[in-house]
Formats: sequence, structure tokens, C-alpha cells
Amino acid sequence: MVHPLGRTSMGRQRIEIRRIDNKERRQVTFTKRRGGLFKKASELALLTGASVAVVVFSPAKHVYAFGHPSVDAVLRSYASVPGEAAAVAPVPVHGGCGGEDVDLLGLRLAADDTGAQVAAEHARMRDVAARIVQAKAGRRFWWEADVDALGEAELLEFFTALKKLRDNVGRHANALLAPQPPPLPLQQKQRRRR
Repeated sequence: MVHPLGRTSMGRQRIEIRRIDNKERRQVTFTKRRGGLFKKASELALLTGASVAVVVFSPAKHVYAFGHPSVDAVLRSYASVPGEAAAVAPVPVHGGCGGEDVDLLGLRLAADDTGAQVAAEHARMRDVAARIVQAKAGRRFWWEADVDALGEAELLEFFTALKKLRDNVGRHANALLAPQPPPLPLQQKQRRRR
């Protein structure tokens, strides 16, 4: 690689993996590389859905850890933690990519509840559609809708539509009532056409 001043750089080089003897350089290298190590572990967990735990001890005797879903969860799944009762735990069911334990009964109940809400909403929408058809058949305008029969969401939309209608009517009325410029004499009209 050639620089404008004529100096050449060695480019990106592969470094030899060996212990760094200088204590300050070792600390700087550790600090710079720790973030990259945790980033790689995070990418591995997100891309593959693997449970990952990385625990690093610095030369200054500090501890740094990264875990997905957490360091404790990963360690508990492979070994018993000292101080906790060594009870036989049921085998967890893991989700596809999250690695979290899944409560199947809770998910099933939530899905049933959501299904009931969706069915109720579909029934309400069919009822609203039937009212709209009925209103159109009676040659009623949309702004003559039965306000008592509308729900909260429909009332907000109805209110917004009425405001828009009022604004449009006001603009049109102002345009009609605005003073018109006096008509041009015939000679000026002919000059403008040319």
C-alpha cells in the first residue's frame, strides 16, 4: 500500500499468538481485545441460538463475563451451583434461537386467549360492515352514521373524518367567496395568448 508521502505501510498483518512480556502492553492488549471476544460470543449466540458463557480474568485480577441468556443460566444448566440444593430439575425445553426456557402451558393458554380476542374482533368487524351496508342501502351518507353504535376506535376515526370534511368545506367556501380579480379587457387577453 503506497501513501501520498511515499511511505509504504505493511497493511493488515496476522500477529503471532504468544505471551506479551511487557506488563503495560499486555494490559492494553487485553483491554482492546476483550470487547472483540464478547462481540464474537454475542454473534455466535444470536446466529446459532447457542447458550454461551465467557468468563475472563484480567491480568489486574478483574473478572469480566458475558452470557446468553445469562452466565448464571448457562452455568446452572451444566453444573450445580455451590450453596444451592442439588434438586433434580426437569429437562428444560429450549426455544429455537433464544435459548430461554419455554413454558408450553402458558404459551398455549396465551394463544387460546389471543384466538378468542381475534374471533371477537372479527365478529365485531362483521357487525360494523353489515351496518355500513345497511346504511348505504338506505341511501344515508357516511356522516349520518349511528354514533351510539360505534366503538371507541371508530369514534376517533369518525371524529377525524368529520374534522377533515369541515376543513375541506371551509376551504371550498372561502374559494367561492373570495373576491375575483376584475376581468381583463379584450386587448390584454389577446396579448397574453401570444
